[in-house]
This record gives sequence, C-alpha cells and structure tokens, in this order.
Amino acid sequence: MQPIITDDKGFSCRRQKLSDTLRRLWMEHVLWTRFFITSTAFKNPDIKFVTERLLQNPGDFAEVLRPFYGAENASRFKKLLTDHLLIAADLVNAAKAGDTCLVDKLRIKWYANAEDIARFLACLNPFWSEVRWRKMLFDHLKMTEDEAVFVLTGQFERSIKEYDRIQAQALDMADFMTNGIIKQFNIK
Repeated sequence: MQPIITDDKGFSCRRQKLSDTLRRLWMEHVLWTRFFITSTAFKNPDIKFVTERLLQNPGDFAEVLRPFYGAENASRFKKLLTDHLLIAADLVNAAKAGDTCLVDKLRIKWYANAEDIARFLACLNPFWSEVRWRKMLFDHLKMTEDEAVFVLTGQFERSIKEYDRIQAQALDMADFMTNGIIKQFNIK
C-alpha cells in the first residue's frame, strides 16, 4: 500500500482518490449504458464502439479492486459485471424487437446476476451488506429497464428524468463501495 498523504487538516489523498475513482466508474457505468440504449433504439452507427467502451467498465473496476481483494476476486467481479452488461444488452434488444417472452426470461436472469453480485461483494467485505447491495442493484436494474422503455417508446423527457435518478443512485453505490473499502482497510 502507498503511504497516506494528508493535507494540513489530516485529509487523506488516498481516500479521496478512491472515492473519485469509484464515483467516476459508477458514473461511466450508467452513462455508457445510456449510450448503448440510445444507440440501440436509434440504430446509431456508433453501436459497436459504444458497446466496446461499455464493456471496458468491468475491467476498470477490476483494476481498482485488485490491490484490495487480489487478482482472482477482481476477475470474478469483472465477470459478474460483464455478465450484467451483456444480459442488459440482450434485454434492450429483445424489448426493441417486441419479444416480451424473451424480455421476461432475461429479466429473471438479470436479477439472478444482481443477487450473485450482491452475495459476492458481501463475502469480500464485512462492511458491504448483501441485503443493501441487492436493494441497490435491484433499484439500478428497475430504473435502467424503465429508462430503456422510455427511450424505446419515445418518452424522452421521462427517460432523462429517470437517468437523473440513475445517476444519483450510481453515486450512492459508489459511496457505499468506497466507505466499505475505507473501513475494511482502515484508510485514514
């Protein structure tokens, strides 16, 4: 671990950097998800590049988690989060195609993946409650699906308002993750 550098008031630069990084990664997660939704809805020619950038996000998270939890756990989180994004992409495409049977099947798979993520994170850190992670992730899924439906049905003002809620909730997840790491590793 690097030494903690503080200012004259004892503020930890490592703590702030961790917070900034996790907030950025959660914001990128929801931002690139929104770009994927809109690119899919409008058949934008950037979909390949948007998808590639979105799928970079789990690896970015893994790099941050690796020093704390090791390579194996970081890779496991990367896989779980990648699965989360791939299921979401399939769900958006199924919704766009009007395949409600497939949407229902994918929704069940998506929520099961969120449960897996919550359980995994709770095992990594005693300050990360599985119940709290599950609630946050389920809220995230519900809002993201609502956002996609609003975009796909042309309710653009509602989609923007929902995205504002998604952003705020993503910051809550980032702060919960940050605080758990700070407590577990006693980062001052």
